[in-house]
Amino acid sequence: MVADEILTYCLKNLEGSILVESWGEKGIFYNPDHRLKRGVYILTVKEKDGDNDKGSNLNRPGIYRVNLGIRTNSFIRLFGAVPKRPKAGGIVEMKYNFTAIDTLLPHPIYGWMGWICVLNPSEETFEGLKPYIQEAYEFAKEKFAKRK
Repeated sequence: MVADEILTYCLKNLEGSILVESWGEKGIFYNPDHRLKRGVYILTVKEKDGDNDKGSNLNRPGIYRVNLGIRTNSFIRLFGAVPKRPKAGGIVEMKYNFTAIDTLLPHPIYGWMGWICVLNPSEETFEGLKPYIQEAYEFAKEKFAKRK
């Protein structure tokens, strides 16, 4: 799969979602009728390392990472525990290879917030990711309702 297919899937299937490009990534936000300045993150696609985000080695040719925030209980069910917040420029202390392709992983930086990720998901892995995308969408809607 290519990153744009994932973004297109989200925009077509997550009512009230918008695409925002900033900080070297493309984000899907929940923001019906553009009521908030940006909205609430549902999912991002990052295609290059940043100053404080090098844990996935995204500067490899053709590599991108899909990131989404799920509920804490789902994160714990997947990975056993929520890690501590890493120091600036560091990664969470979990025994995962954050450079692995086509593998559901804790986010190397934002795992402490319940974020998960996949580098270059195959179609099969993306199908397995869809329930988590739906969860991230529902979670974003709840956060949006509290903000507006």
